[in-house]
Amino acid sequence: MTIAVYGRSTKDHTLYVTQIYKLLKAEKVRLIIYKPYYDYLQSAFALKLDLETFSGSDDLIKQADYLLCLGGDGTMLETLSLVRKSGIPILGVNMGRLGFLSSVNKDDLEKALQLLLQEKFTLDKRELIKMKGCGNCFGELNYALNEFTIHKKDGNSMVNIETYVDGTYLNTYFSDGLIVSSPTGSTAYSLSCGGPIMMPDSDNFIITPIAPHNLTVRPIVVSNNREISFKVSGRGDGKFVVSLDSRTATVNAGVEIIIRKAHFRLNLVNLEGQHFFSTLRNKLMWGVDKRQ
Repeated sequence: MTIAVYGRSTKDHTLYVTQIYKLLKAEKVRLIIYKPYYDYLQSAFALKLDLETFSGSDDLIKQADYLLCLGGDGTMLETLSLVRKSGIPILGVNMGRLGFLSSVNKDDLEKALQLLLQEKFTLDKRELIKMKGCGNCFGELNYALNEFTIHKKDGNSMVNIETYVDGTYLNTYFSDGLIVSSPTGSTAYSLSCGGPIMMPDSDNFIITPIAPHNLTVRPIVVSNNREISFKVSGRGDGKFVVSLDSRTATVNAGVEIIIRKAHFRLNLVNLEGQHFFSTLRNKLMWGVDKRQ
């Protein structure tokens, strides 16, 4: 078995990488680590471990059985560009604050690794959003785990977003932008703009306006078996911004953008004893009485 580790450049990680190394070595499990991450930990924080590395997506897919992600949800989103369509299961260890995707607390790292090695988990298969229509502006990475967004460029005035579902006109949104969220992304940007929380296995998209001019316009849920298309116009310089999770591109007005469900899913490791409801309660403090 080979377990790969991915993370961002953070000082605290030297302790956890060392912990992972010792545990996996004792279990005779091979460990490989993302090379830019490893190089940074060595140069900035004098990490002494002599570890094998991987440099990118192809390198990872050839070697790894699992990917261990150290970080918050933003770091987890980056792993999509590494595992791509391979189906390699990802286990997220939350090194930050909220963390809906990185469900394992860093203090429970050793317990989580033992459960992983003992195969006491299920795979949480998350639907992805696929985009086309901006002249291949995202290349082969034209999909997202959390959300697709359209947003006005810089300080421009609001944009007008004609929206169609399976070719049938839905609405023109006069707003700062629009979010199309997967169920996974329902606890992210869409939630902060008033969208509903959805179970991860819900086969739907959420269309959520960003600061709409018409206050009667509300988020709407549509089946993810539908195709959603957009035509954008506005008063500014004729450009607007689209994003897939944290990746962005600038697009000319008038271009048709099409969103649909991707034909593959991302596998997240759901360890024994974990459940989406417990994550909601812990992260959002549901059921906690803060009254004095």
